[in-house]
Amino acid sequence: MISTTRLLFVDDEGPIRRLFRSVMGQDESVLLETVSDGKEALKKLKTFPADIVITDMKMPKMGGLALLEEIRIRYPDIFVVILTAYGSIEDAVKAMKAEAYDYILKPFDFDTIRRMIDKITDHKKILQKSIFLGKERRKKYRFENIIGQNPKIFHVFQKIMDVAETDVTVLINGETGTGKELITNSIHFGSPRRFQPLIKVNCAALTETLINSELFGHEKGAFTGATAQKRGHFELADRGTIFLDEIGDIPIPTQISLLRVLESKTFQRVGGTTTLKVDTRVICATNKDLSHAIKEKLFREDLFYRINVAPIHIPPLRERKSDIPLLANHFLRKYCTETKKNIHRISRAAINILIRYNWPGNVREMSNTIENAVIFCKGRELIPANLPEELRKTTRKKGFTLVLSSRSLPLAEATMIHKVLEETNWNLKQAAKELDIARGTLYSKIKKYGIKRPE
Repeated sequence: MISTTRLLFVDDEGPIRRLFRSVMGQDESVLLETVSDGKEALKKLKTFPADIVITDMKMPKMGGLALLEEIRIRYPDIFVVILTAYGSIEDAVKAMKAEAYDYILKPFDFDTIRRMIDKITDHKKILQKSIFLGKERRKKYRFENIIGQNPKIFHVFQKIMDVAETDVTVLINGETGTGKELITNSIHFGSPRRFQPLIKVNCAALTETLINSELFGHEKGAFTGATAQKRGHFELADRGTIFLDEIGDIPIPTQISLLRVLESKTFQRVGGTTTLKVDTRVICATNKDLSHAIKEKLFREDLFYRINVAPIHIPPLRERKSDIPLLANHFLRKYCTETKKNIHRISRAAINILIRYNWPGNVREMSNTIENAVIFCKGRELIPANLPEELRKTTRKKGFTLVLSSRSLPLAEATMIHKVLEETNWNLKQAAKELDIARGTLYSKIKKYGIKRPE
């Protein structure tokens, strides 16, 4: 059975649309619709749930970038590809900065279009595929728990797939809160070792005097307080996986012992003389620059080469902002289920605040933010007032640019009022404060200009 990809093509030139339909409409794997501008595309998406939107950059009523912004907010799981004029590097840069999945230069050839569709289809298959055995493990550790469709996070998914079936040592690098532990879970439960232990060690939480005992165990009487023999984490993870989080904080003496385990799969307990052999896969993680630590003599270069066999870098959230609406809606559903709340959606104004914020705490910070917002939300829509005040202050715009079709003062006033109403999610009290007018005056002007709240 052929898997069908729903494709919406947007271009204001009729001959290009007809050519696109005549060529791509013959492809049995593509269900195609075409429209003439961004506004028509948004109407079509209400009844045509596209997987991919390919849109021209410049169109008279609503251009590709404006359409991309709307889709990112309304339909965050749709992949958007921008068509730009040949030689227009500036437009291509704008498209990628706006977090389009990719861009294609015009005039395009249909082989390029097909390759792009295949690339996105493969991406979606990996996102939807569960490589784990057992229902509970699929539920907890599937890729869907690492949310994203940005090409940068897609490269992470691909690397997980590549290393999961091997025993290679993996080094996961990324800022705090990016999801290094989730990546570890995915690798282990996607590997042949999935039914064996996954032992997790926070190296930063262990003192220099205790870390060797925790990792390798100790014999009775090895030191004061060692009243019995103890098996270390490497023994407990035999035939399974050990996850060494914050490996950059391991002291140099322990680094030497760790190097021996990686090279020979052998070690000795603290205070012991017997050499023990283990079959343990090692996954390491750090938010530090280990190359800098090597220069500062805080990390051994030979150990770095041993653990850096298969590096995986997790990009910070600020580098994949197109995933923010997707993540926000994922956490909304999650915490609504946990709190038994019936919040239908996140408002446009709230989504815009989330997108503008830089997320120093990354995905973990977003998860906490949405959980907090769900708890204090009283209605069926999560609005800016539900978000932390500090987050709103950080992202508050000092002003905005109005695009007018004439120099009419009434038009300028109506446009500004409409813009502020949108940004405040139609909170009249807040909008009046932003506009520095009385609430009654604002209401009169809304009536005068016929400004209506969108459904």
